[in-house]
Amino acid sequence: MLNVLRVANLALLILFPIAWFAPLMRAGLLPVFGLSEISVISGMQSLWDSDVVLALLVTFFALFAPYLKTIGLTMIHFNLMRRKVLPVLSWLGKLAMADVFLIALYIVLAKGVGIGKVETAWGLYLFTACILASIVISTLTSKRN
Repeated sequence: MLNVLRVANLALLILFPIAWFAPLMRAGLLPVFGLSEISVISGMQSLWDSDVVLALLVTFFALFAPYLKTIGLTMIHFNLMRRKVLPVLSWLGKLAMADVFLIALYIVLAKGVGIGKVETAWGLYLFTACILASIVISTLTSKRN
């Protein structure tokens, strides 16, 4: 079981950066002009130009929280860190999940206003799957003796 958790967690170290650059959604003002793809990275680049404080929060939630948690779990799996850190890592995973809910809220709001067009893309599913897999790995790690 430990080897499965190790491999799954190591896979997340590769999948998270892919999810950050993958398109989360396609959005446009009018369907006639085509849709622009928005990723975690492109969204953060836009935020840095307009709102630095929000950009710092999103950067922490979307990049640092899930990746630090994954690195921490890897260190626990390879006995490089004590298991006492698991509650902190679990907390980091919850912060990362908050980012997924925020993205979903933006999509619902944009569709509800009806001014433009928003379509979800495969990166949103990959990012969500990475966060959920990290939560499952963390839960299974904490239940393992």
